[in-house]
Amino acid sequence: MSSNRFFAAAAASMMMLAGLVTSVPAMASDYLQCVPFARAESGVDIRGNAKTWWAQAADQYERGDEPREGAVMAFAGTRGMPMGHVAVVKKIVSDREIRIDHANWSPINGRRGQIERDVRVVDVSDAGDWSMVRVWYAPIGDLGLRANPVQGFIYASGTPRKAPSFKAPVWANADWKPGNGLALIAASLGQ
Repeated sequence: MSSNRFFAAAAASMMMLAGLVTSVPAMASDYLQCVPFARAESGVDIRGNAKTWWAQAADQYERGDEPREGAVMAFAGTRGMPMGHVAVVKKIVSDREIRIDHANWSPINGRRGQIERDVRVVDVSDAGDWSMVRVWYAPIGDLGLRANPVQGFIYASGTPRKAPSFKAPVWANADWKPGNGLALIAASLGQ
């Protein structure tokens, strides 16, 4: 009898383990990083961690320190944000305030990897040059407490100065809608 109990317990453990292993990819496909989101939303076709976008853009795109609609705002890496961050400028509100769309900033309903639209960003730099900003943070319902350094803005208008040497992923097509086809995004991240 004890061997039957052992095998039943072992079978139950294996089934539970199999359930956990097969559920992880489904959960991961609902998680979106800022880089593939900004690339698809802006048309700026750069790869790699967000903190590297500013340097990579030097050979491909016009860059500057003023926000423009459609531009990618490139955040520097920091101790609290070691990989940096990228977001897409959607609206200029004033000389010190803009609205952005981005992914994986605020945890929403306890989950990271979410898309946020029409997010308030305020220039808090002493010189008014957009080198330091505070960004709306959903959990506190206000601008975040931390000022974030910005490297600058990458302008997507026109064509890049140097064509990328790789094929854009399928989800970067103009008819892709954010929030749809996240499984395609997850699958194409390995390209």
